[in-house]
Amino acid sequence: MAKKHEKKKIVLASGAFDLLHLGHVRFLEEAKRVGGIGAKLIVAIAKDTTVEKNKGTKTVMPENQRKALVESLKVVDGTVLGSEEMDIGEVIDKIKPDLIAFGYDQIELEELVRKYLETCQFDIQIVRIRKFGQNQLNSSSKIKQKIKSDFT
Repeated sequence: MAKKHEKKKIVLASGAFDLLHLGHVRFLEEAKRVGGIGAKLIVAIAKDTTVEKNKGTKTVMPENQRKALVESLKVVDGTVLGSEEMDIGEVIDKIKPDLIAFGYDQIELEELVRKYLETCQFDIQIVRIRKFGQNQLNSSSKIKQKIKSDFT
């Protein structure tokens, strides 16, 4: 008797991805891995206005360039720009993921998504991806700090 083929999972990850670095790459690799064999990774890229509103600073790179860079990574199967109104539901409704992966520092976003999923009664698994490399240039803010201290 032949085994039924299990549906390949769609994993949704998101972020600003300003100054793309190894921490971003490891996060996306792990997000896809937790989806299982054949998982498809779709990445939502935060709009410039969203980053400025959430982080209080402008991006170094504009959203279309950040999107193109993330899209070029072989682990990524597709990208979308986030919603102008920061409507999490809009992105989830568009992608219809089986699993949503959050980075170690996306606590507030995870809480918003959990509330949305509960309200809509969606059965979507949520996973938190750990931080990689404590002493590396694994965050955009660390990279900006290093540039300021070493090159100014």
